[in-house]
Amino acid sequence: MKNTALTQTHAALGAKMVPFAGYNMPVSYEGVNIEHETVRKSVGVFDVSHMGEFLIEGPNALDLIQKVSANDATKLSVGKAQYSYLPNENGGVVDDLIIYKIKDETYLLVVNASNIEKDWNHILKYNEAIGAEMRDLSDNYSLLAIQGPKAVEAMQSLSSHDLSAIKFYNFLVGDFAGIEHVIISATGYTGSGGFEIYCKNSEVQQVWDKVLEAGANFGIKPIGLAARDTLRLEMGYCLYGNDIDDNTSPLEAGLGWVTKFTKDFVNSEALEKEKAHGLERKLIAFELDGRGIPRHDYDIVDGQGKKIGVVTSGTMSPSLSKGIGLGYVPKIFSEVGSKINIQIRKNAIPATVIKLPFYKS
Repeated sequence: MKNTALTQTHAALGAKMVPFAGYNMPVSYEGVNIEHETVRKSVGVFDVSHMGEFLIEGPNALDLIQKVSANDATKLSVGKAQYSYLPNENGGVVDDLIIYKIKDETYLLVVNASNIEKDWNHILKYNEAIGAEMRDLSDNYSLLAIQGPKAVEAMQSLSSHDLSAIKFYNFLVGDFAGIEHVIISATGYTGSGGFEIYCKNSEVQQVWDKVLEAGANFGIKPIGLAARDTLRLEMGYCLYGNDIDDNTSPLEAGLGWVTKFTKDFVNSEALEKEKAHGLERKLIAFELDGRGIPRHDYDIVDGQGKKIGVVTSGTMSPSLSKGIGLGYVPKIFSEVGSKINIQIRKNAIPATVIKLPFYKS
């Protein structure tokens, strides 16, 4: 089990620690509902240093990224980030990721913790013919997510840069919390605004301490992975391993908006044919009409009790106080307003297909 540079700090704060993606991670401190509300209403800080970071450099860097990722990285300029995914050869998804253009011919790929080795090997396989420079920085870098509507105001004293000027999916490399050359990025996973801070492991304790100090008057709290999951689900953001995986179609998962057929990428021809043929099923968002909590792997059934799909992510929404979830169903059940049922133990609880996001600030 790996530790982040802040594992002892979390333990000292009384965090409940659990194994996650091979790391010892804080799942909660005070409780998921309190932490969730803190991020929605003020500001919280997550240690997400388990995430992976790959540096792709050199004159062939863009060619490699264009080949392995579905989105069009030629649209990136320095200081901009892009959400994308790595398609596999069989119609599924190796991983979803964020691509940062650090400078000309230098890109940072941020991948999910559970997929670091798999992603690296997948990209490396295609790089044999392309020859970009690849470096795995995952074990040397830490990542803090400072999220919430008060994040800008609470953190402004820690940087000489105007944090309010960093637009969504933009970033800068600058000073923060007394450290030079950190990445300050507006690429959050909660839907409540804020930043992600990338720094070296040797620097993250100082950054963490100063973030909590600067945010004290704004009610900042450390937040665990349980609240991160409820926050992302309220926005309808996919979680790798639940909503997308090696066997799920990215088009059925609603990732057509980051699938650019203007270029050649891994399995692009097959995905283009799938799109032209029409999708047979889709990832939907639903709210329960009755009481209950939908959970991962619960059956989705029709009005006659016949299984039509499976819940991929589900929870009791702390913001909405109702059961919400995502799941795959045949296309005929995917229209907004469609009625479905979630099998919760012996009861089929009525639910309605809705348009994302669940939570609107």
